[in-house]
Amino acid sequence: MKTHDEIWNEWKDLVNMTPSALKKWLETEESRKVGDTRGNGESTGHKSGHRIIGIKEKKKADLSEGDWAHMAKVIGYIKRHKAQGGPGKDMEHSDWRYSLMNWGHDPKS
Repeated sequence: MKTHDEIWNEWKDLVNMTPSALKKWLETEESRKVGDTRGNGESTGHKSGHRIIGIKEKKKADLSEGDWAHMAKVIGYIKRHKAQGGPGKDMEHSDWRYSLMNWGHDPKS
């Protein structure tokens, strides 16, 4: 199990969108169209994006155990998704990129 410091360092490296950029992104149609909804209407990544905004607006000392667990989940998702590799062309307009952005990571940054 990773320590809070390990999670924090990976989080700072991988979650590279600012809260304002992520909020703006989550309001787009492209953001809403990607990801697994599991029949609930809103995708898992889109919901996660809203939680990421809240976490990024907190100080490290104020994070709850639930926040730390979500941060670890986000890190795992980003690493797995990046390992799949992006599209060969037009990464900027790909579902692959859009999905990562819902989780707070813009591979173009």
